[in-house]
Amino acid sequence: MLVTAYLAFVVLLASCLGLELSRCRAKPSGRACSNPSFLRFQLDFYQVYFLALAADWLQAPYLYKLYQHYHFLEGQIAILYVCGLASTVLFGLVASSLVDWLGRKKSCVLFSLTYSLCCLTKLSQDYFVLLVGRALGGLSTALLFSAFEAWYIHEHVERHDFPAEWIPATFARAAFWNHVLAVMAGVAAEAVACWMGLGPVAPFVAAIPLLALAGALALHSWGENYDRQRAFSRTCAGGLRCLLSDRRVLLLGTIQALFESVIFIFVFLWTPVLDPHGAPLGIIFSSFMAASLLGSSLYRIATSKSPGQESPVESFIAFLLIELACGLYFPSMSFLRRKVIPDTEQTGVLNWFRVPLHLLACLGLLVLHDSDRKTGTRNMFSICSAVMVMALLAVVGLFTVVRHDAELRVPSPTGEPYAPEL
Repeated sequence: MLVTAYLAFVVLLASCLGLELSRCRAKPSGRACSNPSFLRFQLDFYQVYFLALAADWLQAPYLYKLYQHYHFLEGQIAILYVCGLASTVLFGLVASSLVDWLGRKKSCVLFSLTYSLCCLTKLSQDYFVLLVGRALGGLSTALLFSAFEAWYIHEHVERHDFPAEWIPATFARAAFWNHVLAVMAGVAAEAVACWMGLGPVAPFVAAIPLLALAGALALHSWGENYDRQRAFSRTCAGGLRCLLSDRRVLLLGTIQALFESVIFIFVFLWTPVLDPHGAPLGIIFSSFMAASLLGSSLYRIATSKSPGQESPVESFIAFLLIELACGLYFPSMSFLRRKVIPDTEQTGVLNWFRVPLHLLACLGLLVLHDSDRKTGTRNMFSICSAVMVMALLAVVGLFTVVRHDAELRVPSPTGEPYAPEL
């Protein structure tokens, strides 16, 4: 298992690097790349955002292992995961309004504070303290995926007056480096937890300086901006109206809820499946992220051209395929959301998308683990397979609805501004 994990990591990483380097050589430089003011502005954003992402990824490989290290039962660990998902749903519904009211810069600093407190709770073996930590983690996740992007878009358009068509260039590059940071975070987590012998709590402690530095840089170098024009009730009402009035949006939300709920359950399952066989969790996680990066690379290349007996090796390969599918799924879903959902209703619609998504994940973790570990895990994978089939049917339904829609065709490489990703 150890050899398989390291070999898979090296092969996947080499494949990703080969694909990305060959694709970069084939793409011309764009105007956005050569604008010094724009590059400086991007750097100000990236140095804070990437630190926040790195701190977030650093904690992922050893979360389950830490709870197991504290001798909690699998059902208790499932409750901790559910608490985190539920808090993400609750805070996600109000995060955009909170960020607009409080201020995007203050919200990013608040993220650094709450996530640091979340990491500190991992030093305690008290179950209630860990539950509080999961709630803080849900708030932090909601802020991470709302405050930073909102701050950047406002500064890009309102303060610096850069062309709006340059915005995808920034987030395309951020998406690529997000994968790279995830791969590096897995190796770093393995280093501090195992190679240095500091144990499963070490990655959480190591994340705190990154969060503190991100908050300090945002406080020092970012300006503040607000947006109090739209109330939370109007955002939700507008999103629900858009969701129910457009069949394409409804099908898109169904696909997202089904697919991503399975991913949340998978995040819970992979550690107890592979850890008993001596798997290096940080390297396994880096391999997953490399597989996801490979899937994203395959997506960009494609669009630019128009459980019985235990077998840990087979399980690991199957998990890699799941992450490969994730790498194909997320950029595809991002493209479809931009085309199908009106810009003014994006926030409201996405809030409604997340409700069934997290609800399905929570129900899976709560109900299916009401049995012994092996039976419960097998049942969870079976249910996840069925949910994925339902997601596939929803994809077929969406394809039937939009197959003659010219707006949803991927543009040719010369048909849109170049968005650098490296």
